[in-house]
Amino acid sequence: MTEATKVALLVGAGDAIGAAVARRFAKGGYAVCIARREAAKSQGVVDEITAAGGTARAVPVDARKEESVKALFAEVEQEVGPIEVCLFNAGSNVSKPLLETTEKLFFKAWELACYAGFLVGREAASYMLPRGRGTMLFTGATASVKGRTGYTAFSSAKFGLRAVAQSMARELGPKNIHVVHLLIDAAIDSEAIHQRMMAAKGIAAADIPPDSLTKTSSIAEAYWFAHNQSRDGWTHELDLRPSAETW
Repeated sequence: MTEATKVALLVGAGDAIGAAVARRFAKGGYAVCIARREAAKSQGVVDEITAAGGTARAVPVDARKEESVKALFAEVEQEVGPIEVCLFNAGSNVSKPLLETTEKLFFKAWELACYAGFLVGREAASYMLPRGRGTMLFTGATASVKGRTGYTAFSSAKFGLRAVAQSMARELGPKNIHVVHLLIDAAIDSEAIHQRMMAAKGIAAADIPPDSLTKTSSIAEAYWFAHNQSRDGWTHELDLRPSAETW
C-alpha cells in the first residue's frame, strides 16, 4: 500500500451493518479493514469485495482491551495506510428485567458498547490529529436516547457511547476531525432480526411488510453521506428509521 491509500477501519464489524459499510466504502475506493474478535468470520465479505476489484482484509481485535486496540491501529497504519475513516460498531443488545440484570451482564454491556468506543475513538484521534483530518463513525440505537423496561444495561451503555461521541465531536471538530453518531431507531433487516421476529411473534421473513425494517445498505449510505459532507455543513447526529416506525 502507498501513503495515498485511503483506509477505512471498521471495528466491531459483523455480518450486518459492518459488512454493508465495508462494501460501501470499498465501492467508494477505500481499502477496508474489517476488525472483529473472530476475523475469519469476515473472510466471505473480504473475498466478495476483492472479487469486485476492491481492497479488503479481516483483522482480529478485542475492542475491550487497550493493548489489542493499539496493536490493531499500529498494524493497519503500518501495513495498509493512513486511517481516514474509523467506524465503531460494537455492542451487545441485551434485555433482562432489572432483578435479573447481574453485575457481570451490566459491566459486559458497558464495556463492549461504551468503554470500547472510548478506546477506539481515542486511538483513532491519536493518528488523525497529527494529520489534521479524519472521520469517526459511531453506531447508536434507540437505547442511546430512550431507557426502556428491561434495558437498564444496554441503554446505560448506549447513552454512555453517545456522550463519548458528542464530547469527542466538540473537542475534535475544530481540529478537522468529523465525529458522527448515527442513531438507528429501527429494527434492522438482517438474519438475526428475522430469527428474533420468528421466535417472538411467529413472523417469517417473507411476511415482513416491505420497508418496515431498515436495510443495512441504507445505513451504509447514511454513513457514506455523513463522511462526505463539506466542513461548513457537518452533521454530528443523524437519526435513521423506516417511514412506518413509531417514534
